[in-house]
Amino acid sequence: MLALVLASALAADDLRLVTDEAEAALAIFIAENQGNEAPSALWERLFDSEGYRLLQRREESMQRPFSNADFRKFLTAPATVAEQPALQRTLEEWRGRGLREPSRRAHAYLPPDTPIRARVFILIKPRHNSFVFEPKKAPAIVLYLDPARTAEQFENTAAHELHHIGYSAACPESKGLPPKLALARDFAKAFGEGLAMLAAAGGPDVHPHAASPASDRARWDRDLANFDSDLGAVERFLLDILDGRIADEQQAMKAAGPFWGETQGAWYTVGWKMAAMVEQKFGRARLIEAECDPAALLRDYNRAAEGRALARWSPSLLDRLSGR
Repeated sequence: MLALVLASALAADDLRLVTDEAEAALAIFIAENQGNEAPSALWERLFDSEGYRLLQRREESMQRPFSNADFRKFLTAPATVAEQPALQRTLEEWRGRGLREPSRRAHAYLPPDTPIRARVFILIKPRHNSFVFEPKKAPAIVLYLDPARTAEQFENTAAHELHHIGYSAACPESKGLPPKLALARDFAKAFGEGLAMLAAAGGPDVHPHAASPASDRARWDRDLANFDSDLGAVERFLLDILDGRIADEQQAMKAAGPFWGETQGAWYTVGWKMAAMVEQKFGRARLIEAECDPAALLRDYNRAAEGRALARWSPSLLDRLSGR
């Protein structure tokens, strides 16, 4: 039955892997490595590519300087051109994996029939970051083509981001609630970062950084050791919203900054541990049922933590998040 549900959801997806910008950049590298100046047709191909035009819109939206001339300097820099063999190999490996497995992992942790509609761009670009752009308009996942990242890491990252797209579709922002309650519930849904970690790994028995370097696994384990204190900090944050000490979304974003962290803060670690424990105790269907209701997820975690020396959410917070 689960296989049929997943197959139906996958069939309803609208996913595209877009590599035109990276392919155009690599064609320019090949010309440069042969000692020739890349012809204007190759540059036109790059600047007209779907990936390049999206990157241009993103940088302009962030009010960062961005021009064809500056990008041309970046691509023709000797250090960039020298990466052509590694970038070519990495693109072929990532493209060979495609999006079917990442989509399957994401769907395994989403309500049945949740559509995932997104374009996934693989880009060669100056900034080494990956991000989601225009999530409510035309969802785009932008992945920096990094030769240091394996095909397994590509699948993990793609699954994580695809889960975010599906989670947003399945769990819209709170409406029709008192403002303080709506704001608190919407921020509690940031535990979706932990759910995405669980989905990307493939289950609660797989380390969330199984595909990552040992240093990333060690950092995660150190951060996870702060689970009790991090849970307490998030509870105080949510109560500050409910009590009016945090007055609006702007103040809440500033106060919640540490929970995203420079790498992966409490939204990730606490969210993952709660979700993993709920799945192990009650099954995946129960976890998915609670995904869109933060009060239900936190309450189920408390039940899963019974008899264990772990921090739990206060009954007062759970009642207030439930609107009682």
